[in-house]
Amino acid sequence: MKLALSHVSKTFRTRGMRTLVARDLNFVFPAGQAMALLGRNGAGKSSLLQILAGTMHPDRGKVIREGTVSWPVGFQGSFHPDLSGVENTRFVARLYGIDSDGLTDFVRGFADLSQHFGLPVRGYSAGMKARLAFAVSMGVPFDTYLIDEVTSVGDGAFRQKSEDMLRTRLKTSGAIVVSHSMDLLARLCTSGAVLENGRLFFYAKVARAIEHHNHLMKGRLPPWMA
Repeated sequence: MKLALSHVSKTFRTRGMRTLVARDLNFVFPAGQAMALLGRNGAGKSSLLQILAGTMHPDRGKVIREGTVSWPVGFQGSFHPDLSGVENTRFVARLYGIDSDGLTDFVRGFADLSQHFGLPVRGYSAGMKARLAFAVSMGVPFDTYLIDEVTSVGDGAFRQKSEDMLRTRLKTSGAIVVSHSMDLLARLCTSGAVLENGRLFFYAKVARAIEHHNHLMKGRLPPWMA
């Protein structure tokens, strides 16, 4: 299954400041494996995931999708606020053509929202929305999962349950994973890419991508680029 960027460019202007997310990016994401997506705060990692999902449009270029791609898991704008967790789950099931009762039972058991599952999402905390998004996404069989910090939500037991579930899905699917936890990325991912000034620097081994990222966080280039 192919997921690729073809001459994709994206720029934001906020309060007179220009943020470059993508600069004529041409990139084919590795199929059937988890790839870490790293970068400084504000580099545009979450925006790039939204472009890949189709919830944000690039200024130029296109995204090539062969196979199914999840929404950015952890993106809280994916649910209707006036519908309950149950109703949102059933809507997603209808949208993707899967069994509504099966997905609802899976999400109820996994998200651990208790009585809140039957209440409007408008009243959910950010953590509850993220847990709902993660559970619904894991209940839908995607070829590529887009994961944005969601495994950091909840207590230690829930974080471990989330990581275990993601590992299960990665046996048959690929993923692009954004996280501030380098340990998590090292455990889950095979390869990695660093997003910097609108460019992607890809490494076949995730440890190399983490090394590049750590050098950037210290304000310097990695030795092989200096």
